[in-house]
Amino acid sequence: MPPAAPLRELAVLFLRLGTTAFGGPAAHIAMMRAEVVERLKWLSDREFLDLLAATNLIPGPNSTEMAIHLGYRRAGIPGLLVAGACFILPAALIVGGIAWGYARYGETPAVGWLMYGIGPVVIAIVLQALVKLGQAALERWAHGLIAAAALAAALGGVNELLLLAAGAAAGLLLTLGPGRAAAAGIWLALPAVLSRALSGTAALAATVAAAAEVAPFTVTRLALFFLKAGSILFGSGYVLLAFLRADLVERWSWLTDQQLIDAITVGQMTPGPVFTTATFIGYLLGGWTGAVLATAAIFAPGFVLVALTQPLIPKMRASRLLGGCLDGVIAASLGLMASVTWLLGRAALVDVSTVVIAAAAAVVLFVWRPNATWLIVGGAAAGWLLSGTT
Repeated sequence: MPPAAPLRELAVLFLRLGTTAFGGPAAHIAMMRAEVVERLKWLSDREFLDLLAATNLIPGPNSTEMAIHLGYRRAGIPGLLVAGACFILPAALIVGGIAWGYARYGETPAVGWLMYGIGPVVIAIVLQALVKLGQAALERWAHGLIAAAALAAALGGVNELLLLAAGAAAGLLLTLGPGRAAAAGIWLALPAVLSRALSGTAALAATVAAAAEVAPFTVTRLALFFLKAGSILFGSGYVLLAFLRADLVERWSWLTDQQLIDAITVGQMTPGPVFTTATFIGYLLGGWTGAVLATAAIFAPGFVLVALTQPLIPKMRASRLLGGCLDGVIAASLGLMASVTWLLGRAALVDVSTVVIAAAAAVVLFVWRPNATWLIVGGAAAGWLLSGTT
């Protein structure tokens, strides 16, 4: 393990990533890998993959938790705080500014040209990361099969937690050997047990929600709501949309559907974590105080969960059986990442120009391996230039 880096080094890196990391968690993680594995050599692909698996096993925003993991790995608790805060801060400030304009003028800015050019570059960045991580993680053909099965199942709509559990069970089965009946029993039982646990949790949450009365708005209640969201929420921005709508629109009527959709859209089109949607909503409901409290509340659980779980990773890797489970989770995580890339690609590669941008970015990445930030800037410039021709 390398010596702890100066906090300034972490701050500079994650402030830059927080300002330029467009495209959602898969793209953010790919950009982090390019920085900390390839450029800075802080850790190996295998070590990076262990951290990626850990982020998938806890609730909260994956890419932010990866930033927190990397900060903790590099400089302990102070690094955890600096890396996470610096990754969140630029996005929160940008989203807060957009929320101020939205509340004042009633609309979000038209920046379709920005994502038109950046989207294809993001696809190239994620593809490069998938290739490199796959080379490190899928050394056994069986792990490749786990990743492929997870990809197919994710595209078919299977819950990501069930896929990660199945990946862990498959990794354990491979470690024990196919002839072991106990391993086969674990393979069959673990996803079912997890599914039942998830169903029970969902039923309990639904019962609590049904028992609660319609609540008037207070900033305290807002902060507690987003603290709950950050503590239990897995999945994409679309899962976040469904979770927020159930309480903020349907149960409490604090927001309209259009305001919620606009909040999610702003979180997705700006750099950094998608969970800065909370900043937008907090500002609409409670001004700058609401924005600060909502942002702090939704991200706080990630800091705590990373601090609790990262010390366990080396112990898992040292255990033959738990290491096998971890390898299975890593393979399933790559399958999930590939499924997200496929869906992003369908949305981003919409015509010949975007395909050309993606292909050019991929060639540049694989041949010259420049800093991904410059490619993002180039993609934005290309989008702006091409917007003038349409």
